[in-house]
Amino acid sequence: MNLLILLAGGMMLIAAFFAVEAKKLLDSVIALSSLSLLSVFLFIIMRAPDVAITEASVGAGLTTAVLLITLFKMRGDDEE
Repeated sequence: MNLLILLAGGMMLIAAFFAVEAKKLLDSVIALSSLSLLSVFLFIIMRAPDVAITEASVGAGLTTAVLLITLFKMRGDDEE
């Protein structure tokens, strides 16, 4: 169990570092989404299913959707 927590925590650190250092904004959004999904995994391991469901819906779902919509709106402004 501790090995899974350490592995997920390490992957979260890598995703967070990649989100900050990525050259493209789309890559950063994907890294942030994967970071949220990994935190959902950790919440499930810690037996907090209500927090996991909230993180999955808000962190991975809604926030990713808002960031992607914003990103595509910004690209649309550049083309005009």
